[in-house]
Amino acid sequence: MAIVGSRGRSRRFVTFQLPLALYALFLLFPFYWMVVVSLKPNNELLDTSINPFLIASATLDHYTYLFRETDFLRWTWNTAIVTIGSTIVSLVCSVLIGYALGRFRFRGGNFLGIGIFLAYLVPPTLLFIPLSQVIARFQLYNEYWALVFTYPTFLIPFAGWLLMGYFRTIPRELEMSAMVDGATRLQAMRQIVLPLALPGILSAGIFCFTLGWNEFLYALVFMGSGTMKTVPVGVVSDLIKADVYFWGSLMAAGILGSVPVAVAYSFFVDNYISGLTAGATKG
Repeated sequence: MAIVGSRGRSRRFVTFQLPLALYALFLLFPFYWMVVVSLKPNNELLDTSINPFLIASATLDHYTYLFRETDFLRWTWNTAIVTIGSTIVSLVCSVLIGYALGRFRFRGGNFLGIGIFLAYLVPPTLLFIPLSQVIARFQLYNEYWALVFTYPTFLIPFAGWLLMGYFRTIPRELEMSAMVDGATRLQAMRQIVLPLALPGILSAGIFCFTLGWNEFLYALVFMGSGTMKTVPVGVVSDLIKADVYFWGSLMAAGILGSVPVAVAYSFFVDNYISGLTAGATKG
């Protein structure tokens, strides 16, 4: 029995634990590399006599340069406002779209859902030209609203399609029972359907937040001058000058810029898992 148990543990280590550990190292290596480069002095970055994967003498000069010589804090503030605003707008619209297409049955509903998803596949490089005319007509250039209203053009299609499929997994009998007891359609939606759809809403929210935070093209075209830059635009425009790359500050900005996304994931992961467990139990 001991031999059988040891063989089982060895097989599990070889077939599951070891590949999982290697895959985790593969995913975490870029972050480790960014930390190493952001803490190395400039004279060690291109010194081939020093192990590139280790830090001989750490320094915070790159972080100091980022905060003192650039408007990184202002870029972060701009990115947060635009991302949170566009995420809220996209989630509200996506919940309504997903609920209508997922709960109501009408002619052409499936084709409409497919059409909404196909709209997500339209490249932003084709949309920013007509959108620039709309932004110019409403005089929104270099304003937060320019991105809050344009980001949902690529956030709503996927989030709406995702929520449409999730709403369809919720039994209609629960909603019908609430309406038989006197609840209106909106009350049944708010009190019955939305709590059960919380995992899907959180997934759509994380998706919208991540894409909005990292978006570059619209931010460059519609809000890319002066102090209104977002983090992706500001890092590229101020830390890359001609053929000179401020590698240490670039890596520092990359690390600090990824913190809000990591916090968002870590904050919602417990609610996401508990929502999935509750939904599976009730289903």
